[in-house]
Amino acid sequence: MSWSLLEALRSNPDIVRESLRKRRMDTSVVDRFLDLDSKWRRVKAEIDELRHRHNVISREISKLSGEEREARIKEAKELLSIIQAREEELKRLEEERERILRGIPNLVHESVPYNCPEGVDAIPIRFYGTPKVWTGYLNDFKEQTERFGFKVPYEVIDWKPVGHADMLEVVLGLGDTVKAGEVAGSRFYYLFDDIVMLDFAILLYAIDHMTRKGFRLVLPPYMLKYEVLSEILDMDTFKDMVYKIEDEDLYLIGTAEHPIAAYLRRTELLEDQLPLLFVGVSPSFRREASAGNRDMKGIFRVHQFHKVEQFVFCLPEDSWKWHEELIRNAEELWQGLDIPYRVVLLCAHDMGRCAAKQYDLEAWMPAQGRYREMVSCSNCTDWQSAKLGVRVLRKNMRRDFVHTLNSTAIASTRAITAILENYQEPDGTVVIPKVLRKYLEVFSKAPVDAIHPRKKETR
Repeated sequence: MSWSLLEALRSNPDIVRESLRKRRMDTSVVDRFLDLDSKWRRVKAEIDELRHRHNVISREISKLSGEEREARIKEAKELLSIIQAREEELKRLEEERERILRGIPNLVHESVPYNCPEGVDAIPIRFYGTPKVWTGYLNDFKEQTERFGFKVPYEVIDWKPVGHADMLEVVLGLGDTVKAGEVAGSRFYYLFDDIVMLDFAILLYAIDHMTRKGFRLVLPPYMLKYEVLSEILDMDTFKDMVYKIEDEDLYLIGTAEHPIAAYLRRTELLEDQLPLLFVGVSPSFRREASAGNRDMKGIFRVHQFHKVEQFVFCLPEDSWKWHEELIRNAEELWQGLDIPYRVVLLCAHDMGRCAAKQYDLEAWMPAQGRYREMVSCSNCTDWQSAKLGVRVLRKNMRRDFVHTLNSTAIASTRAITAILENYQEPDGTVVIPKVLRKYLEVFSKAPVDAIHPRKKETR
């Protein structure tokens, strides 16, 4: 049986405990929820009984007179005072129960690996392309492929590629993170000329691909209220990720997923209206406070970037089919770029809390000698919709929460880093992937098939 989180908590809490164990999380939260839920039900029953008594007394008062009437009026007032106090207690329990519920992650799907070996956060399930592997990274490459039983063809190169950060700023001279750091802080950047055009070409490429597949293009709000965002994310976990606007009840979005999920908040759909497919384009803002000193150079892990995001609202029975469809869409985009990648299935302990199952697509980065995350693709089942109140009215008049799914289509700055490393030549030239060239023509009258190193100054 496929359980939703709410059903499992109410009917079979051991399912939730087992899911939490797979995520390597404390299971005591289930007992806290059940205790609060029991107290809430008890207080609710008391209030219902008190209201019933008050209604009976109110009906009697009209038939009474004298001292007996005054006594009944006094009793009614005392009951109202008690009811008010109990309602305040009910509200407190309700709020605490809701806070606990929002912090419980989604149920882990049965196909998700758990108890993964030390140091393993994901299991590769397929590879694409022929990576260029510098001789110094051959052992590292084989560790990332053969360890999991794959024989991936590769091309050995005897020159070590330049890292994307140095390619961008030193070789091409088309980025500046030093000056951005002075005026805005670390993890910001200036991009110039051909790299700016490449950024927008990547976005146009993804938008074109997804809209041809029937996804509705949307430009969403770039900010959301706390109440709304807390129904989409576990804010206790994500507080280090999102930016808050000072003195405003507004937060900058970390991805278009969030405002698209909120678009149907408190909406009841008809069965025939589903699925609803959206492709959002927006900047994404991330504090990256938990990233420490990782990826400080270049534009791989930054506070702002452009991203095209896939999002689906669908019937519960269709969500696993759509999960495979979304990762396939992302793969088609990366296959079009002809950049080697692998798709990995995340272990339970490494998944986002809203996900029941999560794929990542990781591109091969020749200068680093490893695969790096470019795409995250999650089936959130009813974890978000139950909080947002997005339901479907079935033809048999039953109401269910819809399922929501999201996946990166492409994030432009990360795609640029992969292009800079995979398409560079020994002389520093970066060839433009063929699929992007027609989109670059929007910005340039002349065909753009490569980005050349900046000319060195002569004395």
